[in-house]
Amino acid sequence: MVDVKTKLQEVFQLQKQQQHVVKMTSAEERIEKLQKLKVEIIAQAPSIMEALQQDLGKPAFEAASSEMLSVISEIDYFTANLKQWMEPHVVPARNEGAQTKIISEPKGQCLIYSAWNFPFMLLFLPLVPAIGAGNVCILKPSELAPATSAISAKIITKVFDESEVAILEGGVDVATLLLEQPFNHIFFTGSTHVGREIMQAAGKHLASVTLELGGKCPVIIDENVDLEKIVPRILSGKYTNAGQVCLAPDHVYVKEEQSQEFVRLVGEYIQRSYFENGELVKSDFSKIVNERNLNRLEGLLQDAVAKGATVHVGGEIEDGRMYPTVLTDVSVDAQIMEEEIFGPILPVLTYTSLDDVIDQVNARPKPLALYIFSEDQNMADLVLAKTSSGGAAVNDVIRHMLEPNLPFGGVNESGIGSYTGIFGFKEFSHERGVLYQAPVGTNPLETFAHAPYKGKLEMLMQRIK
Repeated sequence: MVDVKTKLQEVFQLQKQQQHVVKMTSAEERIEKLQKLKVEIIAQAPSIMEALQQDLGKPAFEAASSEMLSVISEIDYFTANLKQWMEPHVVPARNEGAQTKIISEPKGQCLIYSAWNFPFMLLFLPLVPAIGAGNVCILKPSELAPATSAISAKIITKVFDESEVAILEGGVDVATLLLEQPFNHIFFTGSTHVGREIMQAAGKHLASVTLELGGKCPVIIDENVDLEKIVPRILSGKYTNAGQVCLAPDHVYVKEEQSQEFVRLVGEYIQRSYFENGELVKSDFSKIVNERNLNRLEGLLQDAVAKGATVHVGGEIEDGRMYPTVLTDVSVDAQIMEEEIFGPILPVLTYTSLDDVIDQVNARPKPLALYIFSEDQNMADLVLAKTSSGGAAVNDVIRHMLEPNLPFGGVNESGIGSYTGIFGFKEFSHERGVLYQAPVGTNPLETFAHAPYKGKLEMLMQRIK
């Protein structure tokens, strides 16, 4: 039996040779590959939903909407636009008689790491632009979602020849072996800590990287909004996948005089959305991925309570799930305010001055997303102007990721690079600038830059003035 290291090196060399063939494929040929992928995803839909249920207890609706539909929508968008994106882009030329174009060419050999929280979507969503841009790829699914990893491998093996797209399952040892190879581009979704390691490894081969990380995505609520209307928007984003979403609202800032009403409405929403006869409807609420992460969340909750926080809703743990939880009176030095929560705990913080909130947001690393709820456009624009984040949404959460004409990605500690739609095509492409010079002798100034230089300096300085 071939060991993983040998298999990896064999596939890497196969793809190294095949990348030049794949580079020459037409838009129609690339679209055909994407369509085959779409057909197989649809055919395997029941198995995909079952795998996500096994790995994360993910509700079938969430599996279909956030995992599969996201990928299929991206394929459809590429199918409609890829030919146009692949066309060389003519730009004005400064050189008289010359023509200049920007040609998009594939980066070459790509490595894609998926994360465990959306183990299907985060493996296949970046694969779509990688294929569309004409690359060859090796995929590394998350070992923390083994059932989804297995069905993903089945799909990839059926749709693609491994000389173009291959998948290698396994744990940290496989991930480390992959980083030793001189890929041209590495796409990673995961924690900031591991993102730093990826970037360091990529630096050895001067590979470009896309890092989709995370951070503490804040929600700022202005006093002029209807709390009853906005609570469902905030909480549906917070508790999807039990809060194990990089874009999930991490904590909420609400005006001090509105905090009690907000917490009351939050409690009512949780009861009617996730409970029936006082019992959590487990089929509608995901599990925490493993015991280690469940213990981490329990530790964050206990630390917050020990430092003065009040649990208004939830806090219970049962069958691998933490109930939807709401905290108030959270101390600024609580651990839960220092690290990304990545779970179903929502700290509700109060404020009197918007400037104080902006200062607190800016005191932390730049988040992947910032959410503002306000009917005052000036207020929203002010917050956007005074803060920085990978993306932002006004009067909603998370949905900016679903807009194909917007780049999705982080900034600094929340990530590098962006994708979805044309931004994914660009992320997996090298924009190659090409000059088509006019024939020799057609430009009288052509020889001006040639030696000898006698008498030319004065003329050059006249042009500089």
